Amino acid sequence: MYKAPRGTADILPAEQRHWHYVEERAVALARRHGYQRIDTPVFEVAGLFVRTVGQETDIVQKEMYTFEDRGGEEMTLRPEGTAPVCRAYLEHGMHNLPQPVRLYYFCPVFRYERPQSGRYRQHHQFGVEALGDADPAVDAEVIGMAWGLMQDLGLRDLSLLVNSIGDSACRPAYLDRLREYYAPRLEALCPDCRARHQRNPLRLLDCKRESCQPYALEAPRSADHLCPECQEHWQSLLGHLEILGIPYRQDHRLVRGLDYYTRTVFEVHPQEEGGQSTICGGGRYDGLIQELGGPPTPGIGFATGMERMVLNLQRQGVAVPAEAPRPIAIAHMGPAGQREAIRLARRLRSAGLTVVVTPAARSLKAQMRHASAMGAAVTLILGEEEIRKAEVTLRDMDAGRQESVPVEGLEARLAECTPRPQ
Repeated sequence: MYKAPRGTADILPAEQRHWHYVEERAVALARRHGYQRIDTPVFEVAGLFVRTVGQETDIVQKEMYTFEDRGGEEMTLRPEGTAPVCRAYLEHGMHNLPQPVRLYYFCPVFRYERPQSGRYRQHHQFGVEALGDADPAVDAEVIGMAWGLMQDLGLRDLSLLVNSIGDSACRPAYLDRLREYYAPRLEALCPDCRARHQRNPLRLLDCKRESCQPYALEAPRSADHLCPECQEHWQSLLGHLEILGIPYRQDHRLVRGLDYYTRTVFEVHPQEEGGQSTICGGGRYDGLIQELGGPPTPGIGFATGMERMVLNLQRQGVAVPAEAPRPIAIAHMGPAGQREAIRLARRLRSAGLTVVVTPAARSLKAQMRHASAMGAAVTLILGEEEIRKAEVTLRDMDAGRQESVPVEGLEARLAECTPRPQ
């Protein structure tokens, strides 16, 4: 028997209301801030991610799904959402639009990594990108959107972590300082960290191994090694967050996993779990579009994992509205009853009601059990007597009461007794 591939998951009907709840809140938030939707292809030329994400990152080295198409070109299933949006910004001349260009997206993301709670080899993201403005007020806007989404969803006990990792002017000296700090400690580090020491020292701060974390805690802080421009940007951002009343905590170990980040980086975590449980993360990437061959163009954004948000909603018992009204069932007796049931169902659906005709070739008692099992609010019963009188027998499935109701004007009667979603 076939099963879903390891690291993937089916989103079953019973779970869809949580997904739609997140999607609706996310779209409403994005629109309130003036963001417009963009959708990019599920696969791109592999070089897009190698060049922007970084040749030495774990994503490029270990996690990308890359294949050669029939034309001999290397393609990659999208491992993250920002680079494709920046490619589209360049390709379609969005630099000619009023800046910043504010965009949001929903997309599946593919990474070959060890499946974790709420994180799969195919998972889904909601993301926003603001392109074309370097003002730290835009950083505050984007961080505020990420934090506001968590509040809108009703999630509690979350922490917002922020840091500045500098830019091309000040980061090289800081990386040298990191290498110097870690050099006498290499033997105590995990194999991955020893490999990162030369090629990607910033990621030493991000290691989740318990044996490595004490060294990261005492490591030099990027915020203490900023150039004057980055320092001014950082202090201005913190001031904006204070104005907005957004609670945050500075964490010098926060670096993010992609090479294109500059200056501001941030993440949202549940308090009871560690870094592997990040719900949302993002930051500024002022050199990314230039790396793609475009003009210097600042940008900032975030992405949040849909699976992680749904998991946290369920864990915290957040009340999520029902997807649809409870259905109306139509039970029927005899061929004439079935024909009339089909006709009546079409009419009621045209009026916007949710209607299910119970299976034929079953006794009335079995049809009523079926209606109860699928959660019907009311069941309409049609037999020869009802057809002759132009009536239906309407049974309230919760109260157990039933009455005869004229078919004429039935829609209004059903609207009264069919509960809407809460």
